[in-house]
Amino acid sequence: MRVIATLLAGAAALVLTVPAAAKPAAPIVAAVADKARPADDVARDAARKPADMLAFAQVRPGLKIGELLPGNGYFTRVFAKAVGARGTVYAWLPGSGANRMTERFDPILKTYSNVKLVRGDGLAAPEKLDMVWTSQNYHDLFLRGGNADAANAAVFAALKPGGTYLVVDHRGAAGTGTSETGTLHRIDEAAVISTVLKAGFVLDDEDMSLRRAEDDHTQPVFKLHDATDQMVLRFRKPAK
Repeated sequence: MRVIATLLAGAAALVLTVPAAAKPAAPIVAAVADKARPADDVARDAARKPADMLAFAQVRPGLKIGELLPGNGYFTRVFAKAVGARGTVYAWLPGSGANRMTERFDPILKTYSNVKLVRGDGLAAPEKLDMVWTSQNYHDLFLRGGNADAANAAVFAALKPGGTYLVVDHRGAAGTGTSETGTLHRIDEAAVISTVLKAGFVLDDEDMSLRRAEDDHTQPVFKLHDATDQMVLRFRKPAK
């Protein structure tokens, strides 16, 4: 067991007792080993640790997952395989242009029939979700055109009671808040926690698998790419 103390902005320290990391279940191991995954994605696995991330997120067959700002679909493919035919992955791309940012998903949609694109300004999936996930992109919600409060409220509304919200992002130096989201593309962990809690979530757990002490938080993430020090936070929508 280990104890993590996270200092929230303007609040007392929140202390979580965190159990040892869960061993990835067979569906997760099979999803990471999926031969349909592009070689470029597989090459990033050592740094991004997808099996550990899905195990911490408690991904299992049959889940309905919303993926907020899925990038090029690195996790989309793994989620699709892990949740199986009874599950669904809703990949939310903001905006409403006919082809805006959708071309990259054509191969994914052809390969995984349980992946659906969601367009527009809110995560309006056609059914309640078990989990919403965002990786390396939460800081973008604070850039021009983004609205973190609106996005978090949409995630809260989209989830079932007791559903989870996973945020993985590049950690900024303590005390920087959201000031480096557009320069270094980093965000202070306390700022992530405070803005998500504001939407009504509770902080459920934190995983340290992507903690990298050698990263001093002063370099733009595009110089380090996946080798940055990253937070892995699991929030939960209250069951009642």
